Amino acid sequence: MLSRLLRGLLVLVVLGVLAGGATFWFAKNALIEPLAVPVDGLRMDVEEGSNLSRVVRRLANEDVVRHPRLVLAYARLKKLGHIHPGEYMIPAGSNAMDLVARLNRGDVTRYRVTIVEGWTFAQALALVRGSKKIKTTEDTATVVAAAKALGIEGNPEGQIFPDTYIYRSGATDLDLLRQAHQRMNNVLAEEWEKRASDLPYDSAYEALIMASIVEKETGVPWERDEIAGVFVRRLNKGMRLQTDPTVIYGMGENYAGNLRRADLREATPYNTYVIQGMPPTPIALPGREAIHAALHPKAGKSLYFVAKGDGSHQFSETLSEHNRAVRQYQLKRRSDYRSSPADTQQN
Repeated sequence: MLSRLLRGLLVLVVLGVLAGGATFWFAKNALIEPLAVPVDGLRMDVEEGSNLSRVVRRLANEDVVRHPRLVLAYARLKKLGHIHPGEYMIPAGSNAMDLVARLNRGDVTRYRVTIVEGWTFAQALALVRGSKKIKTTEDTATVVAAAKALGIEGNPEGQIFPDTYIYRSGATDLDLLRQAHQRMNNVLAEEWEKRASDLPYDSAYEALIMASIVEKETGVPWERDEIAGVFVRRLNKGMRLQTDPTVIYGMGENYAGNLRRADLREATPYNTYVIQGMPPTPIALPGREAIHAALHPKAGKSLYFVAKGDGSHQFSETLSEHNRAVRQYQLKRRSDYRSSPADTQQN
């Protein structure tokens, strides 16, 4: 009798072990089998405030996940239940464990937008608002509105840093502009702290204005500090800057691609052929190199420069030397050419 009972118990144990092994085998294979994902991957959005249960059950309803309860049990066992919002790309061949790990890590799809040195604030704003997966807001509907949202009084020109920014789907245009504005504040503060002595700037903002002019005038990178040196010496001597990019900026939409002599005589706050000193605001978005050049101008005696036609410039110490350079590099090709700064008598 006892032996029969022992044999019965042994059979039950064996059956239990086999059942447990079968269950384990099933669970393991269910977790590692590929999800029903298209060959080019599955793109999905996880909204703010969503949880793993909601996401998994949604995917189950779409026949992507076959065993949602098993997936959720696995996530609880491994303590991977916390997920991050955003846009995800689930590659073909992924399994349930890959999905849970990806959601837990927050491996969201990231996008990038590049704001270019020398662009205007308006150009950068249009780019950001038109970028893929960016959420636009009324706060940035216009340049004036964007300036107010960023806490900038007046013209915000020059006050966002040109760089490549990485963002997630659903990021707002204002989020990205705030990041670029803070980046400019940080870079300018760092460079201002290390500035050379005896510069004609009363504030870091004035250095930013000069940097924007240097950015627009520079054709080849190695000339930035030399161009800055020309403008700094002109300021120190009380000469007008006489630089075309400031005139063009002041003309706004009236600029049709050509500067006429009448434009150079038109009195605007940005016409450096008319005003003394620098314009009231930057005229573009300067990069760090231009800011550094404005704060570390190259020593020398040159007061003029003219484009050679290959992106570089010929620098001259005197007006007569400059006029000869203009004739050499420009007047033979264009009878209406005017160099920058202009070949006009300085005050």
